[in-house]
Amino acid sequence: MPSEIERKYLVADRSWEDGSPGVRIAQGYLSQDPDRTVRVRTAGVEAWLTIKGRTRGISRAEFEYPIPLEEARELLGICLPSVIEKTRHEISYGGHRWEIDVFHGENEGLVIAEVELADELVSPALPPWVGAEVSADPRYFNACLAASPFKSWASR
Repeated sequence: MPSEIERKYLVADRSWEDGSPGVRIAQGYLSQDPDRTVRVRTAGVEAWLTIKGRTRGISRAEFEYPIPLEEARELLGICLPSVIEKTRHEISYGGHRWEIDVFHGENEGLVIAEVELADELVSPALPPWVGAEVSADPRYFNACLAASPFKSWASR
């Protein structure tokens, strides 16, 4: 079964920025059930439908399929509130590809770095701009950010 193993971190500063524009992403959820999250995502001119299982530790089952961009845009229109908007930047560090998501809209002010790993026991070298790890904090899961945006949090 395909799986996703990733660690998430808050980004402590903007020293990672290299001037690249990144890619604009819109993603919404057709299901936010913890046992089966169904996501629609557009990134530039590409789009995917993704089904994820329940998170166990830092792993979960993940099935992802490319879909036509126009169909993805239509699906975003029927997603649960709210659609997440972010710009993704990719940075190589310590032999890993890091994805830095700069959130917009209702999640403005939140910047998260993710690194996908081949094994849960791998401890990647942390870039100097990485802050606290939030892998186990469900508030930072994108599905949770869609339901309870960062701007709505009483205290951070």
